[in-house]
Amino acid sequence: MKNELSATFGSEYHRMLLDAMPSTVLVVEEDVRIVDFNVAAQKFLGENREIALQRRAGEMLYCLHSTETPEGCGHSKECSQCPIRNSVRSALDGQTPPRQTVKLELITPGQEPVEAVFMLTVAPFAFDQRRLALVILEDIRELTMLRQMIPICAHCKQVRDDADYWQGVESYLELNLDIDFRHSLCPHCAEQFFPEHLQEFRQGEKD
Repeated sequence: MKNELSATFGSEYHRMLLDAMPSTVLVVEEDVRIVDFNVAAQKFLGENREIALQRRAGEMLYCLHSTETPEGCGHSKECSQCPIRNSVRSALDGQTPPRQTVKLELITPGQEPVEAVFMLTVAPFAFDQRRLALVILEDIRELTMLRQMIPICAHCKQVRDDADYWQGVESYLELNLDIDFRHSLCPHCAEQFFPEHLQEFRQGEKD
């Protein structure tokens, strides 16, 4: 079954779609056993694709908890709280798991454990009479580090960049995170500064 499934999944169109995605993408069964993955996932796998196929996600990602028992991924006491495993189970049970930020403790041979932060998206689908799930892991460690380390003035709220230049929060986020802003007024500021337009403002908020 493994070879048949891999061969079917290996169509040129399918490969192009998966490999075009910059984030780690896994196709897994209910027990998070991997049946396919994209090029971006290769950094966790090394070069041997055949060995990686049919491993569980925790083993492939070098989850710290997958090494805690001889049985591997899914068998430690922490695995019942695994956000990937639980999201896959929920998706295959017909629920819609939320797109969520997850923290995973990863360890590679000869290295210390590190905390990795991902945006996790899980979507179920059926193929060849099998229930499968698409697991997308977007590495957002840089984003979370940026959020934790932004130097901001306690008074005027300007932000200092790496060149020691102070600029408004909006400019800083637009430049570093490619965020566009839509301006509005909170009810407190509307009442304090524009009381004569408050009713118009509240109507605009409803629209």
